[in-house]
Amino acid sequence: MMIDKDTQGAATATVTVGDVVFGGQRLVLIAGPCTVEDRTQMIEIACAVKEAGAVMLRGGAFKPRSSPYAFQGLCEEGLEILAEARERTGLPVVTEVLESSQLPTVAAVADMLQIGSRNMHNSVLLRDAGASGKPVLLKRGMSATIQEYLYAAEYVLSAGGRHVVLCERGVRTFETATRFTLDLSAVPLLKEQTWLPVIADPSHGTGKASLVPPMARAAVACGADGVIMEVHPCPDCALCDGDQSITPELYYNLVKELRAIAQVVGRDI
Repeated sequence: MMIDKDTQGAATATVTVGDVVFGGQRLVLIAGPCTVEDRTQMIEIACAVKEAGAVMLRGGAFKPRSSPYAFQGLCEEGLEILAEARERTGLPVVTEVLESSQLPTVAAVADMLQIGSRNMHNSVLLRDAGASGKPVLLKRGMSATIQEYLYAAEYVLSAGGRHVVLCERGVRTFETATRFTLDLSAVPLLKEQTWLPVIADPSHGTGKASLVPPMARAAVACGADGVIMEVHPCPDCALCDGDQSITPELYYNLVKELRAIAQVVGRDI
C-alpha cells in the first residue's frame, strides 16, 4: 500500500499546514471548542489557547450529532467566525467537512480538512478530500480496526492527497465508564506501520474533562506527534461536548506539563 512505511523509508513524513509542521521535532498542539457557538466565544478561546501554546485552532462549523435535535453547528456563519479568529490570532484552522457537497465551502476557509469518526468509512468523501489539495486530518472510526483505518487513509492518498495526519480518538468497547476507550497503543503501532504523522484526541477518547490531562500526557509520552483537545471557557454552558472540555486556565497549565514530557522523549513544544 502507499501508506506502508517501506514506501517512504524509515522516517515519518512531515505535513505542513501554514507554518505548522506535523511529524517534525516540535509537537503540534491543536485546541478550541467542540463547536463554534458565537463570535465572542470563538475569539476569546482562540486568543486563550494561542497564549497557552496552541499552534492550530479547532472548531466545528458543521456538527454531526447522534440526535437530530441536538445543536448542529452554525454552518456557513461558523466558517466566517473561524476565518475571523484566524485573522485575529494567526492560528491555522482545522474544521470538519461532513459531505462532498460541502468541500468547496469548507475548503475556502479551512487550512486543514477534518474527516471525523463517523465518516472514516465514507469512501466518496475520502477521495474527494484527497483530490481537494488540502491537508487532511483523518480521525479513526469509533469501531474501526487499525487495518480499516489504514485503508481509509489509502482512499485519501490514492486520490492525490499526500498530506494526511492520522488521529487516534478512541474506539467503542464494552467499557461504559468512559465515552470511548482511547487506544494509545495505536499511536506507536501506526508510526511503526506508516509514514504518516499521528496525533491523539483525549477529549473524545475519554469524554471526561478530568481524564483529558492524564491521557494527553500519556499521548505525548507514547510518541504522538501532537494532541488535539477541546477547550471552553464555561464547559457547563457549552452547546456541545461540555463534559469533555477543559477550561483555558487548565489548558494553560497542561501545556506546561506536556512541554516537560516532550523534552524527556526528545521532542519540543
